[in-house]
Amino acid sequence: MAGNRTIPRLWRDAVARNSGVAYLVEEDAGWREVTWAEAAERVENLAGGLLSRGIGKGDAFGILARNTLEWALFDFALGHVGAVGAAVYANSSPHDVQYVLEHSESVGVLCEDEAQGEKVEAGRDTLPRLRHVLTYADLAELEEEGRAYLASHPGALDEAVAALDEDDLFTFIYTSGTTGPPKGCMIRHRNYYAMVATIDELPDYGAPGDVMLLYLPLAHNFGRLMHLAGPYAGYTIAFLPDPLDVARALPEVRPTILPSVPRVYEKVHTAVSSTFDDATGVKRRLIDWALRVGRRASALRQEGRPLPAGLAAQYRVADRLVYSKVKERLGGRLRLPISGGAPLAKEIAEFFDAIGICIFEGYGLTECTTAATTNTFERYRFGTVGPALPGFELRLADDDELEIRSQTVFAGYFKEPEATAEVLAPDGWLRTGTSPRSTTTASSRSPTARRTSSSPPAARTSHRRTSRTTSRRHGSSRRRSSSAIAGPTRRR
Repeated sequence: MAGNRTIPRLWRDAVARNSGVAYLVEEDAGWREVTWAEAAERVENLAGGLLSRGIGKGDAFGILARNTLEWALFDFALGHVGAVGAAVYANSSPHDVQYVLEHSESVGVLCEDEAQGEKVEAGRDTLPRLRHVLTYADLAELEEEGRAYLASHPGALDEAVAALDEDDLFTFIYTSGTTGPPKGCMIRHRNYYAMVATIDELPDYGAPGDVMLLYLPLAHNFGRLMHLAGPYAGYTIAFLPDPLDVARALPEVRPTILPSVPRVYEKVHTAVSSTFDDATGVKRRLIDWALRVGRRASALRQEGRPLPAGLAAQYRVADRLVYSKVKERLGGRLRLPISGGAPLAKEIAEFFDAIGICIFEGYGLTECTTAATTNTFERYRFGTVGPALPGFELRLADDDELEIRSQTVFAGYFKEPEATAEVLAPDGWLRTGTSPRSTTTASSRSPTARRTSSSPPAARTSHRRTSRTTSRRHGSSRRRSSSAIAGPTRRR
């Protein structure tokens, strides 16, 4: 696999391996199924269209749109020709759009519609490199051009794919800019490939018939990862452009996988708690009994102990009478809920686990291509961010700053060598600016946070002396991009 961990390989392997439905797209008549064959043909034709217009290896190309099938397929097409995606949040101001396109040196941009295109046009005179401004309405023509181009140049696309190396840039992910202008994180092909491939080492992260509801913005590394993980693992992805539609879409799509920010789970918890609080009489006593049963079962599961026969029988009854009603709010089939972007309150995680929905949290940041630790089915503790992912090394500096080394660590900040040197050591260790000490006891130095004192087998956690000073670590030159999958650790 070394040397060929590219996004085109990920996509082409997925197309060859998978059959049936690749994506679900909401239309007026409902959710339309998109097959792998249909998606593969569109990616090829889009890539051919890009080649026909002279777009190739190393060219940056922006995408300014909400979560849609077109976003995903165009992203794969850019990867096939070696172009570097420069994703822009759909709610960005014209100024922010201009900044990303100018800083990334983009030669083109794909806009969802004319309204997004107007943001580009507002600063067009400051973007001398920008030669191609497309909207979704232009994609059919681009695909036709690509079909004709590939027919007359039958080996062109394969040659473009073969020219790629896994260390070539795949995309720029722009940070939140909380300490200054956004920085463009340079993410290589192998970074995302290695990140997605951790699924192979995680238990039960893929199952036949899995459906993922994806509303997280694809301009963010968490959403981008899940968009790439779908083809790799064979999930069907249902794209939801508007996050405000999640509550409506859940019972329609009935996902088995839901990557989300905590707010969705918090809103469900609030609504359910309100319903429970309004119950009286026999119904209230039934709810209280069911929650007691669920908490006892949850405690045993966290300890890795089987449920006694009597408790298991009570749990099945409670599930049928109480828990199932709550699960229906999340579609009724959810087996892998993931929470990231901010900490999920421990009591909310414990509530959902009591009713049979175990929400998994992890920790990571854009600079390590999304995640470095995660709770799993086999090992989880609420209020922690879990052990290190397979293939990740973690260590603590003498001041307890967490450092990460893995194949997913980014190539640096685009056009900012000094900022890169501040966070990326010559030997590949990434300085995160976070400290597990902020949520762990004095006797526990493991990045798995409060309740465990031993390092996970998958991680090599060590301590080292460092000459970096406290003032430097806290200086304004040290970025911090927002955590992709955040747990109880704290950004400094």
